[in-house]
Amino acid sequence: MKNLLTILCVICFLGTNPSLFAQEYANVLDNVSYKKRSPIYDYSEIQLNNTDTIPDFDTKPDKLKITGTIYQKDKKTPAADVILYVYQTDENGNFELKRDDLHKRYVKHRGWIKTDADGKYTIYTFMPGKYVRSKELKQIHRVIKEPGKPEYELNSFFFNDDPLIPDLTLSCRAETVKSMLRLEKEGNMYVATKDIVLNSSGSLDE
Repeated sequence: MKNLLTILCVICFLGTNPSLFAQEYANVLDNVSYKKRSPIYDYSEIQLNNTDTIPDFDTKPDKLKITGTIYQKDKKTPAADVILYVYQTDENGNFELKRDDLHKRYVKHRGWIKTDADGKYTIYTFMPGKYVRSKELKQIHRVIKEPGKPEYELNSFFFNDDPLIPDLTLSCRAETVKSMLRLEKEGNMYVATKDIVLNSSGSLDE
């Protein structure tokens, strides 16, 4: 409704100048489309590579490195030019929201990788807290974009040390294990290796 009112106001204000109206109307529609599109596209292509660091990584105590290889559905061929977008809560379980220059809201703690020919990826982040307004497991959310295909959500990264896991039903626990990170401590950082296998209907983490 708010977007519709904005468009109507622009139409009334610029109705006396057709060329100016057309340009401004196009700008309004572009802005509405931008705000509605998936945040997986809100990156700078010049900075996109197979490694990314989540904001505030340097200042968080429980640092985490996630690395692995993204494979095609044959589970053998590395998947090149795949974009993986991740976002998460802070260590207290809150999604810290920001606004960009066009007033689009976004989650501060997020990042993107784009695989090379070897399919490998690395993300430097920190341990998220459990989402404060739910009984969900602590997790890192994931969206993926394969070349020539629409983006789609993957099961979140979960953690093998989450105290809520024993409370899950057997079926939920089995599904969670597919994308579970098994943590090891290396110096002052947790490290997890997790490969991703692409599939036409989603992803099968191995």
